[in-house]
Amino acid sequence: MRVLVTGGAGFIGSHVVEALGARGHEPVVFDVREDAGADVRDRDAVARALAGVDAVCHQAAMVGLGNGFTDAAEYVSRNDLGTAVLLTGMAEAGVRRLVLAGSMVVYGEGRYLCEWHGVVRPGPRTVADLTAGRFEPVCPACGEALSPGLVGEDAPVDPRNVYATTKLAQEHLAAAWARSTDGTAVSLRYHNVYGPRMPRDTPYAGVASFFRSALARGEAPHVFEDGAQRRDFVHVRDVAAANVAALEASSPVGALTVYNTGSGEPHTVGAMARALAAAYGGPEPVVTGEYRLGDVRHITADSSRLRAELGWKAETGFEDGMREFARARLRDE
Repeated sequence: MRVLVTGGAGFIGSHVVEALGARGHEPVVFDVREDAGADVRDRDAVARALAGVDAVCHQAAMVGLGNGFTDAAEYVSRNDLGTAVLLTGMAEAGVRRLVLAGSMVVYGEGRYLCEWHGVVRPGPRTVADLTAGRFEPVCPACGEALSPGLVGEDAPVDPRNVYATTKLAQEHLAAAWARSTDGTAVSLRYHNVYGPRMPRDTPYAGVASFFRSALARGEAPHVFEDGAQRRDFVHVRDVAAANVAALEASSPVGALTVYNTGSGEPHTVGAMARALAAAYGGPEPVVTGEYRLGDVRHITADSSRLRAELGWKAETGFEDGMREFARARLRDE
């Protein structure tokens, strides 16, 4: 297939391009990093890029927490308007296969079990609780402690910041496009992606990048809260392989299919910081107790559907991945 990869010069997109090439496909990079005119909000540029294309792998997005509204219009413009323009171009060009870079942030908090009330959905954590160091959500019915678990694709969505809201809107747009064009659309809800070419210390980098950048400066990684927040750290090459698997799959026509895309091995943020520091050679992480309002406490994926339906599985283990990442080159963007 000839595959247009939006954001194909970026962190994840560049690995998708390599993975596509390795499978014998022809990737076409569409990215403002390589061409200032390659903006997914530009209908003419998108139309030119779609010429002769069989499928689209949509990675281009403004990423980050987006916990305030200062950048809300920019998030919506880049992520949602850009996706709408791209899908319009695909409809007009007759391109009927899409893989979307989704995100686990659409879930909000993860899955929690109360001993007395079963599966519950705690509300956003309060400033008072976070300031007092009460980081764990409690049962909204009885106030008792909760046990975190894995989130399945059928869990209710609850985006809790601007970025998360735009990622959910992208999925709704993709679903509407698939229905109206008899297209196939897959959203891969990425968990915490890390690996070579990750952007260094920018406002939009993931926590792994911040820790790695600190180590490169000879500084200790600063871990927020108590370090016990659970995440699923998945290697970028595994994410790229998931994109290729989704592009090659016989997905349902006229609908959006979503897959959690994680390693299946939850780790705490503190454990990740310690593993990365040990692989790099120190210094040891510092747990600060600080917090960011809008962060969720625990969010880890059940990626069994992706494994069962597409035959994909994460190949890079946590320890091996962290050892590689400790010495990997970071990007300056």
